[in-house]
Amino acid sequence: MIRALALSLCLSATALSAQEATSSGSGAVLRGLDKLTGRASDIELGTGQTAQFGRIEISLAECRYPVGNQAGDAFAFLTVREAGHPDPAFRGWMVASSPALNAMDHQRYDVWVLRCTSS
Repeated sequence: MIRALALSLCLSATALSAQEATSSGSGAVLRGLDKLTGRASDIELGTGQTAQFGRIEISLAECRYPVGNQAGDAFAFLTVREAGHPDPAFRGWMVASSPALNAMDHQRYDVWVLRCTSS
């Protein structure tokens, strides 16, 4: 029992030290794609802002990036709602370098993170 607890604590400490330090951006640049029309648009949002893209609303809660590397691997917490639907079509973190890791599943629209911005 004590050995298992010591191993668990050691693994937890290793995982925490392996996490990369991040900075918060003041906003994010996203790309939206209307799969029906083929129209793609870049969408710039500040933290706490919402933008309309077609029939969806995209809200940005936070954007983070590796310390000292704003052009690095950004990840943003987004909420996407479709007009007339109370439940979000997507709510969660999206990673710029791996958009399929936690992708929005929508029949008409795709949204993904390009980078964070800072003031």
